Amino acid sequence: MVGQINRTAFELFGLQIYWYAIIIVSGIAIALWLANREALRVGLKEDDMTNFLLWALPIAIIGARLYYVLFDLPMYLADPIQIFNTRSGGLAIYGGLIAAVLVLIVYTRHHFIDPWLFLDVVSPGVMLAQAMGRWGNFTNHEAFGGETTRQFLESIHLPQFIINNMYIDGAFRQPTFFYESMWSLAGFILILFIRKNVSLKRGELFLGYVTWYSFGRFFIEGMRTDSLYAFGGIRVSQLLSVVLFVGGIALLYYRRKKSTNIKLYERDKGANQALI
Repeated sequence: MVGQINRTAFELFGLQIYWYAIIIVSGIAIALWLANREALRVGLKEDDMTNFLLWALPIAIIGARLYYVLFDLPMYLADPIQIFNTRSGGLAIYGGLIAAVLVLIVYTRHHFIDPWLFLDVVSPGVMLAQAMGRWGNFTNHEAFGGETTRQFLESIHLPQFIINNMYIDGAFRQPTFFYESMWSLAGFILILFIRKNVSLKRGELFLGYVTWYSFGRFFIEGMRTDSLYAFGGIRVSQLLSVVLFVGGIALLYYRRKKSTNIKLYERDKGANQALI
């Protein structure tokens, strides 16, 4: 079909460089830039963010791959070498996020930083990176939903280049990558507004991110055709979304209403307010 995107952006010394990789790396770079700027506002150092990323990024990639492999284990046991073939896909966001949070807990403990404050600082950038990352799925022609019609895609006013690239395996598909990207982008904008205008306790920005993302992911995951399954047909990401949403709401309630010794999330009011 006219307008189909080639997943390869260019070749470098005979190695194909995918748009997916370029988009993911760009998202990580922007997330780090945002975290560095916010770190200075709350009394942390830019080095804290950069040093954390050096540890968290490779471990998050491993976590994302392990999560995917564990829930599709029979296939990989039949051909174990494919476990290392990440160029063919198979990185799960939830696995990466879980691994990164574990690294964060260890890192902040070692450097005597409040982990809740650290999580609050990085959460907006992570949400924006997720919004960007789904466009990597788009260029890879993956993470799509069930069959639909061109008429439906046009009825929701999608640009033609998206519609053309939703023609996959002989049919038009639901652009679930787009739904999740827009949901994450809306969450990013909302979290910035709340951070600037609402008095918050430490941890509430992060928990807001968790509940927002997991709520949307539950419904979007139900539309996808490439879900990982467990327990006789339950979608793993939907199950985890329910756990995270309920847990996030419970923690938000407890930290807001029941706990009185949690510090506020305070920004430097004297800093340049033009900064995000």
